[in-house]
Amino acid sequence: MGVKVERLKVNFKTLEEFKKFKEYGIQELSMLEDLEANMVDNDSESPFYGVYFGDKLVARMSLYQINAKFDRYFYPPQNYLELWKLEVLPDYQGKGYGKQLVEFAKSFGLPIKTNPRVKSSDFWEKMNFTNVEYDMERDRGENPLVWYPEGVEAQHS
Repeated sequence: MGVKVERLKVNFKTLEEFKKFKEYGIQELSMLEDLEANMVDNDSESPFYGVYFGDKLVARMSLYQINAKFDRYFYPPQNYLELWKLEVLPDYQGKGYGKQLVEFAKSFGLPIKTNPRVKSSDFWEKMNFTNVEYDMERDRGENPLVWYPEGVEAQHS
């Protein structure tokens, strides 16, 4: 594909790039507020990752590592990744950028949990994510999807 996933620097240039996503009406996925809350210029530990086409940010996600002591999804309990706000600009959808971001997240070898957007279940299915058995107390109205690396399975209460 010739493009790679990059950790995004937390700076005002990235903030300007994020504004382009928000203009597409996907406020619930906007990382703008996150970025403003984490504004440390060029923070190297940014949870934001993206794909550029030329010098334009066309796809992004945030990836947070959750400590094993909070793991209520995977067995054996372990650190896992929470993938949030995966978004590809409309003109760049269907070109593999979202897949590339998810494959990048999988490359860490940790289980992944995500809360998918409405009407995105086909995409997540293709990426081998599955529904969890709904637990009212744990999931609180969310319908999380998870990806299990080899040797990991669902936690059973």
